[in-house]
Order: sequence, then structure tokens, then C-alpha cells
Amino acid sequence: MKVLAIDGGGIRGLIPALVLAEIERRCDRPMSQLVDLVAGTSTGAIIACALTRPEPLAAERIARIYVEEGPDIFHRSLLKRITSVEGYLDERYDSEGLLTSLRRHLGDTRLAEARTELLITAYDLELRNAKLLGRRDDFSMVEAAHASSAAPSYFEPARVGDLTLVDGGVFATNPAMCAYAQVAGDLELLVSLGCGEHTRRLRYEEVRDWGRLEWVRPVLDVVFDGTADAVDLQLGNLLGAAYVRLQTPLDEANDDLDDVSEENLAALTREAERLIAAHDDELDRLCARLSG
Repeated sequence: MKVLAIDGGGIRGLIPALVLAEIERRCDRPMSQLVDLVAGTSTGAIIACALTRPEPLAAERIARIYVEEGPDIFHRSLLKRITSVEGYLDERYDSEGLLTSLRRHLGDTRLAEARTELLITAYDLELRNAKLLGRRDDFSMVEAAHASSAAPSYFEPARVGDLTLVDGGVFATNPAMCAYAQVAGDLELLVSLGCGEHTRRLRYEEVRDWGRLEWVRPVLDVVFDGTADAVDLQLGNLLGAAYVRLQTPLDEANDDLDDVSEENLAALTREAERLIAAHDDELDRLCARLSG
């Protein structure tokens, strides 16, 4: 099996969307015809659903959605900023902007209708366990993508039936290991796409006296980044040439999940372009393997 796995990362999902657009351009085929399973966490889950719906969205179109609708998804009114105390007493964003975008592009499509196998990560707060959603689960794509991207402190948990679900990034920011476990023994190629690697340092002098309040926001980034790096290390050692990881340090763009400023969206685009240029030959070899 050929597998695609896409990390979580909020608005930074623009980076893997642009990389996927380049792969589709070089292969002259949609991703749903190039792989057998698409796994995604959070923003990666949204991309996974869009790529595999019955009439797949081109990755180039998905990238434009990040630019065009990201500011509406991560929008806070002055009232919301005040009542949430900048996200310390309530979620930072109302979910309606996210849900409106998901409904517009995924409609009423069910997971069972996906053109490839799907693996969408989410975490059940009440049962306290990880959930891996796929075509056998009675979820709509909107429900699955919403649940997987309901990052704690950013959005309120998603209520789906009697389940209370949050972002799968709390256990699998990089869902590649979950995908590998699902197809182990039948794997030809696993392509893992990152959303940009954190480069902002948390220095000892800064963090030494932090308490719960100061750690509320940074700890989520540390957990998300650390679990993604751990999966990359493990799969690189386990799979060798069968594993391809495309990731880039964020030398210019902001690593925040929710920086949808025009300047940062342009910087994220440049980060993706540099990643593509730096891996030009590797992308050619990858596309040959995907098309073969």
C-alpha cells in the first residue's frame, strides 16, 4: 500500500497543501489516484477529507482555501477577546467559521464515501481514549474534520452524537505512525508531510519561573512538536527508504497555529516554495514511485 500522512498545524497546513499541489502537478493525477490510504490530524484531517471526497478537491484549490478563508476561521471579535481573556478563560475562537468552511467544501459527504481508505485522528475526552476514524465509522467528513481540528484552548470540543472529541494532535500530531500500524506488513511507501518545524526557542531564563498560566499556550505547541518529531525518528529507523518525510524549518513564517495575517500567509507560501526547491530531485523520485 502507498500511504500519505499529513500533520496537524492549523493555518500552517498551507505548507503541505502547496507541496501536494506540486506533487499533483508533476504526476498529473489527483492524490486519491496515487495513494491507497490518507491519514490526517487536525488541519491534515481537513486536507485528507478534501482530497478523498467523491469529487476530490485539487490540492491547489485547498491551498487557496487556506489563504481565502483562514482569516474567517481564525477570527475573533472584540467581545470574544474580552470574554475569553485572550483564550485563558474560554476558547479563543468560535467554531462557526471553521464549520462554515467545512460545510462549504465537504457538504454532506460521509467518511464511507471516501475514494481511498481514511484515517482521521481525534481524542475522546469522556472515555479518555484515542479514536482513529475511517470509512467504517458513521461520521460525516465535516464531523470527523471538525473533531480532529478542535484544538484545546483554540476551539471548543466537538460534540458528535454522544462523543466529546478534541484535536487528534494531543496524541498524534504526526499521524504517520498510526497509519503504519494500520497497514504494517502491506506497506510499499509512506509519505509524511509536515506543517513546518518550530524554530522559536524557549530559553531557560524565560521559562524557569513559569507556572500554569504561562505554560497554557506554549505547552500545547511543545507537545504537538515533540510527538511529531518522535514519530519521524521512529519511522525513519523502522522503514528506511519506504519512508519519505517532507518537512521544513520555519525560518521566516510564524509557528503559531492561528497567525492568518497577510504577511504570514505570504511567508508560509515562501516556506513551501523553498521546501519544494530544496527537495526537487527527491520530489521527482517520489512522484515516479507514486505513479508506478
